Amino acid sequence: MIPPVKIPFTKQPKSFADQVQILKSHGLNIPDQAKAEFYLSQLNYYRLAAYCLPFEQNHTSHKVIPGTSFDDVLNLYIFDRELRLLLMDAIERVEVSLRTQMAYHLSHRHNSAHPHLDSSLFQHGGRYQTGLRNLQNEVGKSNEDFIKHLTTKYQETLPPIWAVVELMTMGQLSKWFSNIKARQDRIAISHIYGIDEKVMSSFCEHISLVRNMSAHHARLWNRDITKKMRLPTRGSGDLLNSLWLLPDTDRRLRKLYNTLTMTLYLMNVIAPGHQWKARLKALITTHAIDTSKMGFPVDWEVRLLWA
Repeated sequence: MIPPVKIPFTKQPKSFADQVQILKSHGLNIPDQAKAEFYLSQLNYYRLAAYCLPFEQNHTSHKVIPGTSFDDVLNLYIFDRELRLLLMDAIERVEVSLRTQMAYHLSHRHNSAHPHLDSSLFQHGGRYQTGLRNLQNEVGKSNEDFIKHLTTKYQETLPPIWAVVELMTMGQLSKWFSNIKARQDRIAISHIYGIDEKVMSSFCEHISLVRNMSAHHARLWNRDITKKMRLPTRGSGDLLNSLWLLPDTDRRLRKLYNTLTMTLYLMNVIAPGHQWKARLKALITTHAIDTSKMGFPVDWEVRLLWA
């Protein structure tokens, strides 16, 4: 296949005032020029323009549906920002809980403060060595007082597992968990959350990607998430009723609904009495969001976890 011929990029940078005029030329209603210029000076035209897409009636010309205002676009941007922050709050709780359970189970099951230094407990040698090097790097650059104390006082190459898990990112934690050799170990940890160990491994990989997107301020609300998660086929009736179990080829499986549903289920397990669901529903209502863009089924609010 012959690659396409590339051409020079000839577009010149535009002032914030010029950027407002471009949005107006697309049909966007902007009664307050100064307000629009201010937001463009803080948010970047390219970033904000992505939230114009659902309002377009013609993508080639970028013409928007008549009556669409700058505030409509800004409302969607603000919703997405608050959604990321809300999801990060829940992911933090899941991450801290999994760190705790993995450290507790492996240290007690194998009667060792340093099961992470025993390569026989992990199934893929190359992945184990990579994880170990990453952990050593994290320990080496850590300024945490408890890490400095443990590495100064004790001879082991790494601190005990209940200390080093505090330095693991969600991505690293996911890799360590899925690489545990004994299935009964993975089952015992996953049992705390009432889900299958393969589902737990898959969800950890998936939520690690979502967390990274959120941490880097990427758009979430209508995104297709490339790393799908494995959906459970048994377990909690509330969870099974609330997930959208679609054919594997259905694009809606790449949207955010099942991610949020699984996150809510885990929040119910690890943080009883939380207000996360209420906050999410209030956020959707306040910003009048079309939830179908996030892969929500029409009846989501009456499904057991969400009701």
